Amino acid sequence: MSVLDLSPVIPVVVLDDPDRAVPLARALLAGGVGVLELTLRTPTALESLRRIAAEVPDVHLGAGTCVRPADVHAAVGAGARFVVSPGTTPSLVAAARDAGVPLLPGVATVSEALQALEMGVSELKFFPAEQSGGAAFLAALRSPLPGLRFCPTGGVTAANAPDYLALGNVGCVGGSWLTPDDAVRAGDFDRVRDLAAAAAGLRG
Repeated sequence: MSVLDLSPVIPVVVLDDPDRAVPLARALLAGGVGVLELTLRTPTALESLRRIAAEVPDVHLGAGTCVRPADVHAAVGAGARFVVSPGTTPSLVAAARDAGVPLLPGVATVSEALQALEMGVSELKFFPAEQSGGAAFLAALRSPLPGLRFCPTGGVTAANAPDYLALGNVGCVGGSWLTPDDAVRAGDFDRVRDLAAAAAGLRG
C-alpha cells in the first residue's frame, strides 16, 4: 500500500525529548492514525526513531527533513520505513532506492514535478503547500499531469485539509496540528489521541 493511502493525515512531528516518542506514537495509533513522519530537525531525532520502531512497531514510521543521502541512510538504519524531503534531487531519489524505502520528495512548481516524474517518482510532497498556491494549484495540475499524486504539507490545518482531500490527485495531507508542542511538552497524550481521532475521520 502507498504511504499516501495509510491515513488522511500524516502527522509531521518534531521531538526534542526521546522519552516522549513512544507515548506520542501510541497516542496517535490509539486515535486511529497509524503513520507518522518524525522530522530530523533535532539532535535526538534518530534516537526517537529507534525507540518508536522498537516499541511501537504497528506505526508506519517515516523520517522527514531528509536533505542529504546520509540522512536517508541514517533514518532507515534507525527504523524509518519511508523518508520525506522538502525537495527533490537525483541523489536523494537514488539513496532511497538504494535503501529500499519509498521517498516522498517535495516539489513546489510544475517544472519540479516534471523533473520528479522523469526520475520515476510519481508520489510527491507539495511543499510549502499554502505558500505555493494551495488546493487551487493542485487542482490545476490534475489534467496536464494525471499520473502524479500529492501529499500537501506546509500551512495545512484541520480547517483547510478537506479542501485538499477533495482533490483527485491528493492522497493525504501532512500536518503538525495533531501533535501540538504544548501538549507534547506537557505529556497531554490524551489530547494528541483526540486530535488524531478527528484527523482520521477527515474526508474531503
